[in-house]
Amino acid sequence: MIAFAPAALFLVLFGFGVLRDRRRFSNAVYLGLAVICLMFALLPVLGSAGDSGHPVLGLLVVAVLLGVPFLGALVLPVFLLANGVKMIRKEGRRPANLLSFLAGLGIFGLMGLLITAAATQSRGLAVVAGTILLIVGYVSFLFFCFVGYAFLYGRMQPRRDIDFVVVLGSGLIGGTKVPPLLASRLERARKVHEAQAARGNPPVLITSGGQGPDERLPESHAMADYLTGRGFPAEHITREDKSRTTEENLEYSKAIMSAAGPDYSCVIVTNNFHAFRAALMARKTGVNGQVVGSPTAAYFWPSATIREFVAVFLQHKLVNFTVCGLLALCGLLAWWLA
Repeated sequence: MIAFAPAALFLVLFGFGVLRDRRRFSNAVYLGLAVICLMFALLPVLGSAGDSGHPVLGLLVVAVLLGVPFLGALVLPVFLLANGVKMIRKEGRRPANLLSFLAGLGIFGLMGLLITAAATQSRGLAVVAGTILLIVGYVSFLFFCFVGYAFLYGRMQPRRDIDFVVVLGSGLIGGTKVPPLLASRLERARKVHEAQAARGNPPVLITSGGQGPDERLPESHAMADYLTGRGFPAEHITREDKSRTTEENLEYSKAIMSAAGPDYSCVIVTNNFHAFRAALMARKTGVNGQVVGSPTAAYFWPSATIREFVAVFLQHKLVNFTVCGLLALCGLLAWWLA
């Protein structure tokens, strides 16, 4: 039972973290550590179960626990490359659309480096490959923590009454037209508004987005026009038309809500791949509300998720770069000792 103590500890920390504020990246890390500790604790237990009369079952479970990550390392880069090609075909060759393709190439490059180091039996190359593997392992751990908790966060629906629904803006097509990505946010916001209105207290819906240099009108105005053009009552809409970034969306919307009453509560609507990072930013800016996500095209999700993770990683750059630097230092020490 002692072997399960670390997993239980991290699970308890995860539970307290969610109860305290579900909009914390530390919750994702605690959950990831709990899962890893649980896997390591299960391995000797399953091995002893195999020795006690169920060898086939024990071997099968151990093979799954060890084989799935190995097979995933082979399948994942192929999936990322295929998705990257699809993204380029559908969305163009902007840097943000190349992320899944570059990630797939990077995984194959690391695998090639490890194979070359093993084949040549070069100590120097083995140290370089091992150091890169350690850094990639750390970043990958954080990435899967991010993805796993973001999935859970998207299913933690707010249950209490709300005063506002805030819709985060995005770019417009041709400077005037709401694109499908933004339309899905607006439709999700409409459903949230209708659910609250059914309780007898319709919230104010804030469309949030200023006017970009290539846009003919503020995004919030185009968003409001989209809703009213589909029968949404105009008297329930407030437009926040000064923001240029997600953080400004939240800050300026917070000012509107705080002016109406300091004890406000809200739901923020964005796309599902962006929901967890928006929640982290809402906590940072002091917005009293949770975030819900709207559906996104499946092919768009991998690159968008990688982009969101990179942004979160850089928000904690001091800690993350320090850890990566220490891992690189370990590699240099190993090179010197070799």
